[in-house]
Amino acid sequence: MQDVQATSSGEHADVETSSAGYAARFAGPAGVWMLGVQERLVLRWLARRPGATVLDVGGGHGQLAGPLARAGFPVTVLGSTAACRQRVQPEVDAGRVQFVAGDLVALPFPDRAFDVAASIRLLPHCAAWPRLIAELCRVARQAVIVDYPTGQSLNFLSAALFGAKKKIEKNTRPFTLFRHGAVAAEFARHGFAAAGRRGEFFLPMVLHRVLQCPPASAALEGCCGALGLKRLLGSPVLALFERTTARHSRSQRIYGQD
Repeated sequence: MQDVQATSSGEHADVETSSAGYAARFAGPAGVWMLGVQERLVLRWLARRPGATVLDVGGGHGQLAGPLARAGFPVTVLGSTAACRQRVQPEVDAGRVQFVAGDLVALPFPDRAFDVAASIRLLPHCAAWPRLIAELCRVARQAVIVDYPTGQSLNFLSAALFGAKKKIEKNTRPFTLFRHGAVAAEFARHGFAAAGRRGEFFLPMVLHRVLQCPPASAALEGCCGALGLKRLLGSPVLALFERTTARHSRSQRIYGQD
């Protein structure tokens, strides 16, 4: 795939998440396990769309680009600056991923240029998040996948515990908490309806980082899932939205399902 560069302006919320420092937050066994939870759910949703072209907006962190490319999806990563390509450079060099530098909230692509648009680790750090959603919907023919932290979870304690969290994680930063209805309403404005929603974890991610023991984390989250806590209060939330004019009769809502 050819590497493309475009002039970037506007939001640069992905610069931090594309850095080596941010990647360190997911280092070690706990980080690998947490990213695996995210990866498996996204791949499950995309399994119904084999070979779909995917635009990964703000995906310079590489959390999805590599797994999606290895699963056979043509992937384009959009970063706000050329520096955001560093962590996906090996995939670009191998011809599995294309990188484009451009404005996160004024995407340099025509309408419905990709089958699926995804944006992970970006929405809570983007001040112009309604514009980001509008652009994701504009360039997606079929579906959009995003994640976001919700105040309808233990995150409602985040303001009070932010200082302690920063002492543990060192490089954590403030983020916006969303309500499910507000996110769904913004997508509905652009002709997309919620087709799947899943809280990744009930317990705070910082706890899993401290434990550094995936079997223990999986057991704890499994118990929370069995009690229905992840479905009701899980965060961050992965959400799938489908274009209402393109939904298939075989599609079914999968809210909170494992």
